[in-house]
Amino acid sequence: MMNPTTLAMVFLGVASGFGACFVILMMYKKSQDKRRKDEATKEADRIVQRAKSQASKVDRDSKKKAKDFETRARRNAEADIRKQKQGVQNTENQLKEKLDRLDREYKNKNQKLEDEFKNIDEQKQTLAIAETRIKGLEKGAEEKTKDLTRKIENISGLTTEQAEKELKESLLEIAEREIHDQLMEIEKKGKEEAESKAKRILAQAVARYASEVSTERTVTTIAISGEEMKGKIIGREGRNIRALESCCGVDVVIDESPDSVIISSFDPVRRSVARRSIERLIEDGRVHPARIEEVTEKIKQEMVTEFVEEGEKACVDLGVLGVKPAVQSLIGQLKYRATETQNIYQHSLEVGFISGLIAGEIGYDVPLARRAGLLHDIGRSIDHTVIGSHAKVGAEFARKHGESKEVVNAILAHEGEKEADSVLSQIVQAANSLSKARPGARRAQMENFIRRLEDIESVANSFDGVDRTFAIQAGKEVRVMVDSSKVTDEQASMLSRDIARKIERELNYPGQVKVAVIRETRIVEHAR
Repeated sequence: MMNPTTLAMVFLGVASGFGACFVILMMYKKSQDKRRKDEATKEADRIVQRAKSQASKVDRDSKKKAKDFETRARRNAEADIRKQKQGVQNTENQLKEKLDRLDREYKNKNQKLEDEFKNIDEQKQTLAIAETRIKGLEKGAEEKTKDLTRKIENISGLTTEQAEKELKESLLEIAEREIHDQLMEIEKKGKEEAESKAKRILAQAVARYASEVSTERTVTTIAISGEEMKGKIIGREGRNIRALESCCGVDVVIDESPDSVIISSFDPVRRSVARRSIERLIEDGRVHPARIEEVTEKIKQEMVTEFVEEGEKACVDLGVLGVKPAVQSLIGQLKYRATETQNIYQHSLEVGFISGLIAGEIGYDVPLARRAGLLHDIGRSIDHTVIGSHAKVGAEFARKHGESKEVVNAILAHEGEKEADSVLSQIVQAANSLSKARPGARRAQMENFIRRLEDIESVANSFDGVDRTFAIQAGKEVRVMVDSSKVTDEQASMLSRDIARKIERELNYPGQVKVAVIRETRIVEHAR
């Protein structure tokens, strides 16, 4: 076992070894740090040198690019300046040419004016010479006339005025004495014969023709099977009845009456379309908006064919040949027109027959008279959008479709639009007056009522964007259908106000008129 001294020495030796190792380690670490620092310094110097080199290169490149850009900009500016100078030069050349042309034109016109002034001066001198000569001739003629007058007065012992007066009085006395009695006798005899013959002709014509008095109404009633069918006509939330009113232009009234539907409209054609459509829908049993549109369109096409057939029938009844289909169609439409409650179709047949009878009595062309009588009111079938009275519109339509000059004049003159310049026109005037004047033929109230409704529709149709207009409920309401692509909801509100104000300004009517503007947007897609 070691003694303490030995242990102390061993411990001291170990400690000295550790100290020497620590010192050596610290010296090595310091040398390594110095070496790394030197290397880092060298690397930093190299990076700085490289950065300086790159900065110098960038500076050289930027200067070179700036110089190139400056060169290109200078070239472009010079090119633009050259172009502008060239444009200015061209403009100056054009202005110079225009000034030269204007100067030449001015000189030419100035020369022409000088020539004209010169011609005018020459004409004035010529006229002055001619006027002087004419005055001299007039003066000589007056002197010669005075000399002759003095000679005649000296020979006859009378002045010129006295001689003229005595001559006139002598001639008038002789003429009156010779023809007075004869004129009185001829006038008396002619008046008696004319009155007698006119009374006989009119009496025979009226006696030989008689027809029913047709009274047109503004309401049509349709019988239905029961409440179930009434519900189908109304549709869910009233969509079917709205579709009917929109397609036909009528007012469909369904009240508490269990077995009837009432159609109200001042236009008989619309009422007939609505009546036939409802009857067809009742027979079919399918009632919905699409079917209603299909049926009403088909009914309208059928009625067009019916118009032609009715017109052809009227021509056959009167023996009128060679009438074109377009004219026959208008004649057939007269069946749905009335004036002062008199059906125009029957009225035209009456006038045609009476015109033929009058023509037969006086030895005139009977077929021509019947033709003119049948066509005299054809203008009433033409839509009111054509400007002019029914006589002028009808005469123009007949002329375009090949009717003779005599027939056109008779149509134009039957209401006094033009003076009757032929026997045919006077015949048609007389026949028209007879047909209108017979008892029960007309009532003025209905004519005024229909005219008021037509005026209301015309006012509404005068606005842009309006598609269709229907006056219903005896003129108390007007429904205006607008094109949704042209009129917005806000514009529809303003449109109803504008229509109401224009009706107030331009029309006279009892009570008040309700204006309803309807704008429908329909979107359709097909499932395939």
